[in-house]
Amino acid sequence: MLPLLQIKNLSVDFETEHGSTSAVKNISLEINKGEIVAIVGESGSGKTVTSLSILQLLQTPPAKYTSGEILFLKNGNQTDLLKLQGQEMRAIRGNEIAMIFQEPMTSLNPVQTCGSQVMEAIQLHEKKDSKSARKKTIKLFEEVQLPDPENILNRYPHQLSGGQKQRVMIAMAMSCNPSLLIADEPTTALDVTVQKTILQLIKNLQQQHEMGVIYITHDLSLVAEIADKVIVMYKGSVVEAGSVKDIFLNAQHPYTKALLACRPVLHSKGKRLPVVSDFLDKEPVNGQWSMANSEKEIHSTSNIEHRTSDIQSLTPLLKVQNLKVYFPARKNFFGKTLLEFKAVDDVSFEIMKGETVGLVGESGCGKTTLGRALIRLIEPTAGNILFDGKDIAHIEKGEMRRMRKDIQIIFQDPYGSLNPRITIGSAIQEPMKIHGLLQNNKQRKDKVIELLEKVNLKPEHFNRYPHEFSGGQRQRICIARALGLNPQFLICDESVSALDVSVQAQVLNLLNDLKKEFGFTSIFISHDLSVVRYISDRIMVMNKGKIEESGTADEVYFHPAKEYTKKLIASIPKGLVV
Repeated sequence: MLPLLQIKNLSVDFETEHGSTSAVKNISLEINKGEIVAIVGESGSGKTVTSLSILQLLQTPPAKYTSGEILFLKNGNQTDLLKLQGQEMRAIRGNEIAMIFQEPMTSLNPVQTCGSQVMEAIQLHEKKDSKSARKKTIKLFEEVQLPDPENILNRYPHQLSGGQKQRVMIAMAMSCNPSLLIADEPTTALDVTVQKTILQLIKNLQQQHEMGVIYITHDLSLVAEIADKVIVMYKGSVVEAGSVKDIFLNAQHPYTKALLACRPVLHSKGKRLPVVSDFLDKEPVNGQWSMANSEKEIHSTSNIEHRTSDIQSLTPLLKVQNLKVYFPARKNFFGKTLLEFKAVDDVSFEIMKGETVGLVGESGCGKTTLGRALIRLIEPTAGNILFDGKDIAHIEKGEMRRMRKDIQIIFQDPYGSLNPRITIGSAIQEPMKIHGLLQNNKQRKDKVIELLEKVNLKPEHFNRYPHEFSGGQRQRICIARALGLNPQFLICDESVSALDVSVQAQVLNLLNDLKKEFGFTSIFISHDLSVVRYISDRIMVMNKGKIEESGTADEVYFHPAKEYTKKLIASIPKGLVV
């Protein structure tokens, strides 16, 4: 029996002003009807380029297909998708082969309602009238378990949560009953609970419609939840392929072993997380990657010194008392607030000097609002924020600006928090200049170069711009900028949530090392309890604006008291036991 999709010896190059770059190198794979195949690899491994090639969504030039065939089974015959032109390819896209893109907010049209966008696909491919298309769209919204489908039909993308937007994208992809569904990182940066629901939804729809599914991810933990087969890609090549059980229990390639080992859920607190470079030599020999020598020693050298001071005996650096942050949810004609949304609702806690406290919860629970209220990027509605004995919730804005030297924040999106028009050297140097640190620009530049080296970047990066760096490197730049002012307190807001697992491991190791060197106190905000448990001394679980549960990291993670915490822990993808 012929496979639903067969890729043979595919190579894709990109032409640039500096020459040709090979993104995909002679890869071959196949997907059968009713089968879920996961393509796993870090950013730059070639997995998304492979998926976009199937639907000819790469712009040519600069992309160039140098070799290979992509054979799709339609009506019992194989068709080479790379040879289809214009209208022929459009008839396949969305109809026979559908795709769920990584970022639903940029994939959905912001000026059209969610319903009209799904209806448009149905009317285009199935030639239905608007009444029939509307009826089918409501049915699809019910199928993907969207609440109040008729209401969501008339909402715009910005009015939905991340998980709801992703469900709209899935409904759109399913609208024409495709034979093959390509899901490109559909759960990246989503809450673990939403992520688990989306994975289950894709699996249920696949079984219901007997589709073939290509599931693209950088996280091997997710693969065990959904896939039948796994294909591991590294630097444009397929380095390993096999069943989920084979890959998890008997991985052969060093890179696959690295991806499995990088996950914080597998490591106890205070142990350095392994990274890809621990497993791979710098260059392949005769085209084969071999195990790095350090990998054999990693378990014996991975311990890092971890502070074990009795938290109760330490002095509070931050004391939050009855903090409230309310937003107007509904106003009358005269602008008077009729209904308030309680983002942070009467929250109190203390953080001791030198302590790392994890703040965890789903999107919308109020954790980011709380983090920003601590530094008054969002003004509190009521309550006190005592920092080193001083109530910063009620001081003048000018004084608060001066206090920000001691309280710094690392934002979730490093690209959005860096000015694209200035070099990263200037970006790190600017806060030092504003707060009058060091005597002149030469001293500041020397300090910036020292910081770049501390976060494992190079002095020559000083004059480069943000777009010239990877996501992990940009996050390191933001860490360097925050540390440039020698802060006493650091707020890490979802600072590793969208990173590859191996890059995430590098950043977590870096934060541990820097904390040991600089001795700062920190609050680590995340939706992922496994990451929070690894990095934190204590954990606070937040739900609907309130602190649901708090305790030491191991107490909350291994012996949760509340149902909400248990649900968060149960949603963490752990993969198979390795």
